[in-house]
Amino acid sequence: MPDDQSHPPYAASAATASAPPPLPPVTKGPGRDRTGLAIFLMCAVSLIFAFQDAFSRVLGGQYPASLIVMLRYWVFAAFAVVLVSRQPGGLKRAIRTKRPLTQIARGAILALEVMLMVEAFVRLGLIETHAVFSVYPLMVAALSGPLLGEKVGWRRWTAIGVGFSGILVILNPGGGVVSTTALLPFAAALLFALYGLLTRHVSRDDPAMVSFFWTGISGAVAITLVGIWDWQWLAPMDWIWMGCLCVCGMSSHYLMIRSYEMAEASALQPFAYTQLVWVSFIGVWLFNETLRANVVIGGAIVVGAGIFTLLRQRRKSLANPPAGGAR
Repeated sequence: MPDDQSHPPYAASAATASAPPPLPPVTKGPGRDRTGLAIFLMCAVSLIFAFQDAFSRVLGGQYPASLIVMLRYWVFAAFAVVLVSRQPGGLKRAIRTKRPLTQIARGAILALEVMLMVEAFVRLGLIETHAVFSVYPLMVAALSGPLLGEKVGWRRWTAIGVGFSGILVILNPGGGVVSTTALLPFAAALLFALYGLLTRHVSRDDPAMVSFFWTGISGAVAITLVGIWDWQWLAPMDWIWMGCLCVCGMSSHYLMIRSYEMAEASALQPFAYTQLVWVSFIGVWLFNETLRANVVIGGAIVVGAGIFTLLRQRRKSLANPPAGGAR
């Protein structure tokens, strides 16, 4: 796992349908440590992500997931353009990438992942979707060896195995999760893991804001090719929900960027799992979902294995710092 803060090891949200982009590097100025404030912001981001997913479920129950994601991506692409325009070099620098095909693939993969998650919210509910999706950091660790050539030791392989056993607990036969439907968040987790690995791959050549720009633009183009065929006008009230969804997306991304400017990714990532708590509360409170014992136990196993993997990755990074501050 790279220690370069411009590309955190995993997205700040443990299970969100608006996968966060790569972020700018930590800039530690003089004065007091701001890690506490960064942790507070990360918890706030997790809460916003939870409401964002709730809005996605509301809209996804009325309209095709491709339409909802397409509208979100249009706003996200505009947000990306505005944000990178304010960075050194502006749009001209953001457009220049050494790996255009990989950047396009990243954007398309992420758009597909978001669409699968929205569909899963409608069919499975927020709680069970997030419980299954939380396996994605373990997928990143498992795939980093064959895809990136990174060494995965026996401790992390053990954690990966334990984490996947937690998924089996969540998908307990007769527990209420239909196996074929549960493949939606599982497939989304696999796509998100692939997106994360591709992000680490392009980070060797492209700055964070270049990847951020291409994530928004290529994702918007890819989802438009699919979603435009499902075009329909939203009802007046649903435009309000869509507006709330987009505001949540922009504010969460901005706060997340600010948090990563104040503290290292390894210090913040465990607090991203608080989204599971917020999602559980919202699912029960607003959507009358049931918080079943096997989901709680299985989710705790998966999250525990994920945090252990993060700590092992962090220890490895400290023991073997990358040359030049990135790898």
